[in-house]
Amino acid sequence: MSVTGRRAGTFCLLLIVALCAQATRVQVFRADELNRNSANQRPVIERYSQPRGSIRVGGDSVTGSRATGGRFDFKRTYTDGPLFAAVTGYASQTYGNSQLEGTEDALLSGTDPRLSGWAVWDAVARRRNPGGDVHTTIDRAAQEAAVRGLGGRQGGVAAIEPATGRILALASTPSYDPGSFAGTSASDQEAWNRLRTDPGQPLLNRALRQTYPPGSTFKVVTAAAALESGVVTDVEAPTGAPYPYLLPGTGTPLVNDTRACDEPGQSLDTAMTLSCNSVLGYLGVQVGLERMVATAEAFGFNDSRLDTPVRVARSVFDTRMDEAQLALSSIGQFDTAATPLVMAMVAAGVANNGTVMRPQLVDRLTRSDGTAVQLMRPAVHRQAVSPGTAGQVRRLMTNAVENGTGRAARIPGAVVGGKTGTAQHGVDNSGTPYAWFIAWAAPAGSDAVPPVAVAVVIADSDATEVTGGGPAAPVARAVMQAVLAG
Repeated sequence: MSVTGRRAGTFCLLLIVALCAQATRVQVFRADELNRNSANQRPVIERYSQPRGSIRVGGDSVTGSRATGGRFDFKRTYTDGPLFAAVTGYASQTYGNSQLEGTEDALLSGTDPRLSGWAVWDAVARRRNPGGDVHTTIDRAAQEAAVRGLGGRQGGVAAIEPATGRILALASTPSYDPGSFAGTSASDQEAWNRLRTDPGQPLLNRALRQTYPPGSTFKVVTAAAALESGVVTDVEAPTGAPYPYLLPGTGTPLVNDTRACDEPGQSLDTAMTLSCNSVLGYLGVQVGLERMVATAEAFGFNDSRLDTPVRVARSVFDTRMDEAQLALSSIGQFDTAATPLVMAMVAAGVANNGTVMRPQLVDRLTRSDGTAVQLMRPAVHRQAVSPGTAGQVRRLMTNAVENGTGRAARIPGAVVGGKTGTAQHGVDNSGTPYAWFIAWAAPAGSDAVPPVAVAVVIADSDATEVTGGGPAAPVARAVMQAVLAG
């Protein structure tokens, strides 16, 4: 072979090596990057090349798929979309996915390797398995009661089974129809743009992704901390709280919303029944920052990795404060902020003898034929307080419903414990107050762990005082009644 031929052969060999290296770089090392590139439509086309699996509530599917005859073979559909939007989220060919449609996308779209016993062969042959199903923990009756109770107001509801952490209801209003923008048409784009610009923020999941100052509902945490730390040993004995109680280091009194609280030394029982700011603010300072932070975190605050599996916004209890700020934080003000889900965890932890379970929105994952892919097990988040302390706090919450600010939550034939709260916010507290209610309920005479705990927040209420549980308590009562009747 001539020198020229050898050089040409060598050059061709180098080109082949370079081509193989480039193909390897693109197909292996840059595969994830290219799959995530918004200009790459192939993953979306594959995702909608077959019907998606179902998201189920009880035995019913609340999602479906419809053939389109277009570039995307199938389009996501929803049954009672606005009712379950806070649970399902959306799966849109144009705008991506959210909530369970997002966290469980691999299973629903059929790309999860657990759906096949021959995952390697399926990958080589590029064979798609039918989408699997997501079975939620949602109780339909409780969900309907939550959405109906909120009505058109801005608000959120989270209801939990205390013994397991199973989420029974998850509602956010105003809601939206996920099917209205599931496709690629002009009407889908119009629906999306209308929802995005709506001042009511219907796409915001207020139960999981929005935090609010919890107001007096946080006093449940403060009462638990005071009892657990030994600052209070008898709920009926005088606490030693002065009146007026001046915020430490200031000349500013911590005012109450009812004159019945304006006496020195009120007991913890009276203070919780009447929702006395001065007493609970004082007790928070006596407990101290370190122990208040530890108790709040045991109930779910300051956890940035709380997954249901949908990620929950971080509820906040500051870890650095002076005593004046600590007093305000101990009554759910200052920088304290919580999602309805975490406040439901507070109520559930008290109901469950002080054990806070991790919230769980998914019961199990299955293949399309119903065989199990994964079964979810209850998991403990923290032991927030001792069973003895939890029992005392349950008594305080029961008195608040029977004799105090939570009367609107009473249910015939049931024992209900609750706590109202109205949180001021905005410049000089000029914003519309947030109306809160947290509670648990059990059949009268039952020694078992109460089957339901709930938190309700209404962000556009006309509540004007901390003792006014009117807007939120009836919603909580309806949800709890639905569970008790189930």
